Amino acid sequence: MKITDLLKKEGVSLNQTVADQNAAIDLMVALHDKVGNLNDKAAFKAAIEAREAKGSTAVGMGIAVPHAKSAAVKQPGLVAITVPSGVDYKSLDGKESNLLFMIAAPEGAADTHLEVLSKLMTMLMDVNFTKSLVEAKTADEFLSLIDKQEAERDKKEAEKEAGKAPAASAAPAKKTCNILAVTACPTGIAHTYMAAEALEQSANDNGISIKVETDGSGGAKNVLTDAEIKAADIIIVAADKNVEMARFNGKKVIKASTADAIHHSADLINRAIAGDAAVYQHSGPVEAGASFDNESAGRKAYKHLMNGVSHMLPFVIGGGILIAIAFLLDDYSIDPGNFGSNTPIAAWFKSIGGTAFGFMLPILAGFIAQSIADRPGLAVGFVGGALAASGATFAAPGGNVPSAFLGALVAGFAAGYLVNGLKKITAGLPAALEGIKPVLIYPLCGILIIGLVMCAINPIVGALNNWIYDILEGMGTGSTLILGALLGAMMATDMGGPLNKAAYAFGLASLAAQNETGFMIMAAIMVGGMVPPIAIALATIFFKKKFTVAERKSGPVNFIMGLSFITEGAIPFAAADPLHVIPSLMVGSAVSGALSMLFKCSLRAPHGGIFVFPVVGNVAMYLVALLAGSLVGCFMLGILKKDVEQ
Repeated sequence: MKITDLLKKEGVSLNQTVADQNAAIDLMVALHDKVGNLNDKAAFKAAIEAREAKGSTAVGMGIAVPHAKSAAVKQPGLVAITVPSGVDYKSLDGKESNLLFMIAAPEGAADTHLEVLSKLMTMLMDVNFTKSLVEAKTADEFLSLIDKQEAERDKKEAEKEAGKAPAASAAPAKKTCNILAVTACPTGIAHTYMAAEALEQSANDNGISIKVETDGSGGAKNVLTDAEIKAADIIIVAADKNVEMARFNGKKVIKASTADAIHHSADLINRAIAGDAAVYQHSGPVEAGASFDNESAGRKAYKHLMNGVSHMLPFVIGGGILIAIAFLLDDYSIDPGNFGSNTPIAAWFKSIGGTAFGFMLPILAGFIAQSIADRPGLAVGFVGGALAASGATFAAPGGNVPSAFLGALVAGFAAGYLVNGLKKITAGLPAALEGIKPVLIYPLCGILIIGLVMCAINPIVGALNNWIYDILEGMGTGSTLILGALLGAMMATDMGGPLNKAAYAFGLASLAAQNETGFMIMAAIMVGGMVPPIAIALATIFFKKKFTVAERKSGPVNFIMGLSFITEGAIPFAAADPLHVIPSLMVGSAVSGALSMLFKCSLRAPHGGIFVFPVVGNVAMYLVALLAGSLVGCFMLGILKKDVEQ
């Protein structure tokens, strides 16, 4: 894709005279609307104004690049105007702007156009080029100048990649210096790339080599490796948003804005050469998405997993609490089997909470995949997680077998490494096809293949589910204590996965028998499912050193989850440290299940947690069973979990 594929002749208006910034915005928005890039002109203007309210998009040197991502944009596009007499666009350098481009980017759409726009931003750093654009007499001449400059730039980039690029500037270096840089702006469309280009030009003028990582809207490019960071003398971070800083711990770091890099790049490079920077000392947790080349495979897997868990947590908490409210507001006596949805207000809360809960597995898988493969992995991971929830198989409709939490974990990792594989396979494609990879090749091939993978995974988990159910059915009630302990432990094993579902399905079947033994089995299952979140909540209070600050803050919410029989509240904690958390919770739930059986507690409702305790047989001892199992699980966590690095 070329720049002029986004910038049409009808979108170019030359030699204009505009009164002020607002008039310039109106003119460019009208051009976008004329070209057909918008589906809501007023909404797009509001998005542009909202972006300007955060800080002027005039980058100085007579250039302004207003831009916005909005649902009001029908298709990505670019318009341009020249104002030879200048317009006050509130530029940081105090100069009026006479060359203005306005970028319209669709919200949630693929970012293939951003590669093209980033190229334009770097081209605009050439003063002679921008001067020729301002002096252009016709739209055809304007577009021709852009095409020519783009062709020359592409040729140089191709020669550079082939190792044929001309030597760097012959200007003698003031000092041998190995410089790295990171540039990033909130939208990642304009300033990110202009700052990178300015730093590269200034470094080249000083005969200094530099590598610049750009954290743009299309994801991080030219990412700095651990080996490069270790060898660097100094690092320039020119960013208007948070970037991963933990990797620079112990290195000299110069912090600046993208505007500083664009307008004062020479000063930043001179500071870097002089070593004029303090050594950066990182404090706080490593941010999700950090990359460390020398990490062990286990540590990398943990990092990817935590990226999924951290994004999943709001859906679990928000949805779970709304479901709990539904039980609180419902009338159990209307229909015990439909508890939570008997009254309109309860059904409304449960519907919203259930919808939020429905995002849990796709979000988990999607952000695991994104951590592994960056943005291209996101869509493939989402689909894999959704397929784990829906249970898609190769069988005819009706034969679906959900693989739930465990299946979503498999889907997330499979999707991430699958997309990385596709990146390697397509690396040799012509540069002209680079733009279609993230919008066509990765999602099309990735979603198709992950679909095949999950259609194979889901039946395997389903077969495991049936096998476990058959074992439970074969046990009968010969040993109620063992059965209660086993059912309780199963409820805590995968919390919504096949083992949990097998135990719950067995409870429903037993409940259908409408006898005292069946009611006892259902009671043991529900108390076993209530223990994990409550044990987690208690542990975050009693054993604070075992949990991160974020986990301690969200921990008490699990009291509500557990009391509402929403076992999934414990999933984020189990996913973060499965080897220590899951066994602890299994033991606690097994204790509760066994005690419930021992005390002959019974339950006639299939769900509801504390809200159906009025219909529990021997409710006082049922509370004892719940408390005992929760405390056992809590103290098991205190023993098995390691102290975390805060």
